[in-house]
Amino acid sequence: MNKRRELFGFLRSSGIRRQLYTIYVLAVFVPVILIGIFLVGNTYKLLTSYHRDLLESDNLRVRTILFEITTQAYNISEELSFDEEVIAVLRRSYATEEDFVEMVNTHAAVVENYMYHYTEIERIDIYCDNPDIREYKQFHGVDDPVRETDWYQRATSQAGIFWQEMESVDEYGNQYWGLCLVRRIPLVYSDHNAVLVIRLSDNYLKTRINSQEYRNSASVDEGVVFYASDREDYGKPQAIDIDYEKNYFQYTGKEKIKGSTCFVGVSTLRLYQSDSRIYICTVNDKSYDNIWSIIQTCLIIILLAIVVPGILIHFFTSYFTGRVSALRHVMHQASNEDYDFKEIVRGDDELSEAFSDLEVMVQRIKEKDALMYRAMLNEQELVNEQQKMEFKMLASQINPHFLYNTLETIRMKAYTAGDKEVATAIKLLGKSMRYVLENSGTAFTSLQDELSHIEIYMKIQKLRFGEKFDYAFVIGEGIDVSKCITLPLLLQPVVENAILHGLEEKEADGMVTIGVTHAAEHEEICIAVSDNGCGMKPETLERLRADIVTRNPEKKESIGLYNINQRVKLCYGSAYGMTVDSERDRGTTITLHLPEKVYHDI
Repeated sequence: MNKRRELFGFLRSSGIRRQLYTIYVLAVFVPVILIGIFLVGNTYKLLTSYHRDLLESDNLRVRTILFEITTQAYNISEELSFDEEVIAVLRRSYATEEDFVEMVNTHAAVVENYMYHYTEIERIDIYCDNPDIREYKQFHGVDDPVRETDWYQRATSQAGIFWQEMESVDEYGNQYWGLCLVRRIPLVYSDHNAVLVIRLSDNYLKTRINSQEYRNSASVDEGVVFYASDREDYGKPQAIDIDYEKNYFQYTGKEKIKGSTCFVGVSTLRLYQSDSRIYICTVNDKSYDNIWSIIQTCLIIILLAIVVPGILIHFFTSYFTGRVSALRHVMHQASNEDYDFKEIVRGDDELSEAFSDLEVMVQRIKEKDALMYRAMLNEQELVNEQQKMEFKMLASQINPHFLYNTLETIRMKAYTAGDKEVATAIKLLGKSMRYVLENSGTAFTSLQDELSHIEIYMKIQKLRFGEKFDYAFVIGEGIDVSKCITLPLLLQPVVENAILHGLEEKEADGMVTIGVTHAAEHEEICIAVSDNGCGMKPETLERLRADIVTRNPEKKESIGLYNINQRVKLCYGSAYGMTVDSERDRGTTITLHLPEKVYHDI
C-alpha cells in the first residue's frame, strides 16, 4: 500500500515537473528569444544609424571647412588677378635684374601681405612668360618644364579658375601634395601670359580638419588625394570607388579598407566660381568594432537571461517535486483535523487538495488582512492630510519681503567688505526678482517699467560677459514710454536670445539695441531688439520664422520666441505679433508689433 502511494506520488510530481518546464519554455525561453532578436536587431539598427549620423556630421564639418578656405583663396585670387600694380610688374620690360627686383619690392608687396596675413595659404606663385621676369620672391619666369605642365597649359587656354593637386618638395627633400588654385592673370594689351597659383597650407588643413575619431581624405576632380589624416595616403587614389560622372556623388555605407570593416562617408563639394569638385571621404574604422562589442554584450545578457532561469527552474523543480509526497501526507493529516503544516498552494495539481482543506482559514485571514490594510490606508490618509495642511501653513508664512531683506543684508555685507561688484550684482538681482514677482500675476505693465527691467537684466549680463557687448535704448521722438502699456516680462527672452545666440561668435564689440518706434500708418507700436552678430543664412531665417508661427517640439531653442509670439496674438489678435529679420554678417532684428490702442494713459 505504501509503495503504491509512493508510486502515485512520483507520477504526480512528474506531472508538476513537466508543467514547470512547460511554463519555463513558454514564459521565459520563447519570450526572451523573441524579445532578444527584436532588441538586438533594433540595437544594431539604432547604433548603425547613430554612427552614420556622426560620420555624416563630421563629413559635413570637413566640407564646410574646405568650402570656407577655398572661397577665401578664390577671393584673394580675384584681388591679385586684377591688382593694377601686380599687372604692371608683369607687363613691363626690364633692362636689368635690379630694375625688376626694385619694381617687385615697390609695387608687388601685396602678394607677400596676403601670405603673411592668411595662415591658410602656404605659397603664392605667379608665373609669366615675359622674358624679362626673373626668379624673385613670388614671381617666376616660365621655362620649358613649367610650360609643358598640364596645369599651365590649361590655365593659359581658359579664362576660369580651376583647382588641382600638386606635388612639391620641401626644403628637406620630402615630397608632399597640396591643393592649389590655378587661374590666368589677364594682361590686357600684352602678348604675354601670366598664371597665378595659390597653394593651401597642409598644416593649416590638418589643424582645422584632424579628428581623433575619424580619418578624412580629400581629392579634387579625378586626381589623387591631396589631404589625408594618414600621411601614407597622400598621392594615392581615394579608398573607395567614386562615380565621377555624377554631378554630385554622395555615399554612406560599410566598406572593407586595409583589412578592417569601416563606416565610410563620401560627399562632393562644388567649389565656388569653379567647375572643380572636391571629393571628401570620411572613415571610422572603430564603429563596427564598437557596435559588435555592444551586440555581443546584448547576446551575453540574453544568454544569461535564458540559462540562469533555466538552472533555477531545474533546481526548483527537483526540490519542489521532492516535497510533493511529503505534502500529500501532510494534507492527509489535515483532513483528519491535524493542522500541523505550513504549506498553502493553489493550482490544478497535487497541492490543490491542501488548499481546499485550508480554504476557510485562508479566507478568514484574508478578511482580517483586508481590514488591517483598510485601517492602515485610513491612517495614512489622515497623516497625508495633516502633512498637506502643515505644508500649506508653512507656505503661507513665506513672505517675499523676507527674500528681499535677506538679499539686502547680503549686499550690505559685501559692500562693507569692500566687494562693490558683488554688492551691485545682488542689488540688480533683487530688483529683477522684485519686478518678476510683482508682475507674474498682472496682465499689463508700463513700457517704462519693462524697459527698466531690461536695463537691469543688461547690467547683470554685463557683469557676466564683461566687454563682450554693450547696449543702447533708442526711443522714438514723441513717444512717452511711461504712458505705453505692454505685456509684462515680454522683452527679456528676446534680449536674452540676442545676447546668447546673436552675439555668440562675438568676442568683443557686440551691440544690442532696443528701439521703440511709432508706426502711425499701421496704427501700431514697434519694439525692435537688434544685434550686430553673425546673422543667419536665408534658409536658417526661414526655418526660424516657421518655428515662431508653428511650434516645433524638436527645437527647444525657438520655444521662447514662439511663446512670446503666441502671447501677443492671443492678447491683441492675429494681426499683431513678432517678425524676424537677419542678414549674414550684419546681425539680427526681432520686432514686436503691438496695437496703437495701447498707446494711451494707464
